[in-house]
Amino acid sequence: MPDVLTDLAAAKINLFLRVLGQRADGYHRLDSLVSFAEIGDRLTVAASGTLSLTMTGPFASALRDIPPEQNLVFRAAEALRFAAGRPNLGAALTLEKHLPIASGIGGGSADAAAALRLLPRLWGIDPARLPLTEIAARLGADVPMCLLSTSARIGGVGEIIAPVVVPRVAAVLVNPGVPVETKAAFAAREGAFSLPLLALPPLANLDDLADLVQRGGNDLMRPALTLAPVIANVLNALRAAPHCRAAALSGSGATCFGLFPTRDARTEAAARIKTAHPDWWVAGTWIGG
Repeated sequence: MPDVLTDLAAAKINLFLRVLGQRADGYHRLDSLVSFAEIGDRLTVAASGTLSLTMTGPFASALRDIPPEQNLVFRAAEALRFAAGRPNLGAALTLEKHLPIASGIGGGSADAAAALRLLPRLWGIDPARLPLTEIAARLGADVPMCLLSTSARIGGVGEIIAPVVVPRVAAVLVNPGVPVETKAAFAAREGAFSLPLLALPPLANLDDLADLVQRGGNDLMRPALTLAPVIANVLNALRAAPHCRAAALSGSGATCFGLFPTRDARTEAAARIKTAHPDWWVAGTWIGG
């Protein structure tokens, strides 16, 4: 068995997000296309006689007052060892937080998913013998899709996952430093529910993807704007960047993304936005592929 393992907890991007209805248990039914960025948090797991969690990275301080037992990574580890019937298994978990907190790009869910991928290997347990999908769903609606960490059409409350081929495109992610809680965004949503998109067109290139982003929309945009009006400024900054093909809000926000035709265009846009707004989190990356 390995002594140390590490994995990227990739940022999740909702390329479109439609809210179709609400179940009796309060969860909302969704239609979404998600993809994953080549940046994210990083989880390292090491052999240990006890279970512990250490937080590092630029956004670790935002979680310093939260007990480790309430962190999704720790909860994932506890769920795994009990599912394996070995509740005394230990691991030293180190989570490098590079993604903003409550930012609409699945940071906590991706972190938990990374734990579900890594710990069975560390502990020498065949993942096929563990109910990983069930554990993921209990941890949160976004965790199953983050467990797969591949572009997919999402239905139900997040449990229906159909992989989709999405072209690899350059993107800029921007967060203004204002957290938006997902529950608050759904609670602020008003009006009729949406219909799902009937079918996805072939997504062969950036133009196809940009058209779908604009057509699909994000039903949490309006409530997110009421909670964090600065989102409008973020979208304006992305859309004003040269060569931006589409810009939209991811999830409940406040992170927005812009799609660009080349690495150079992405780099120029990120630098321009960061210079104008030095207090914003700005990251260039690739999504899809």
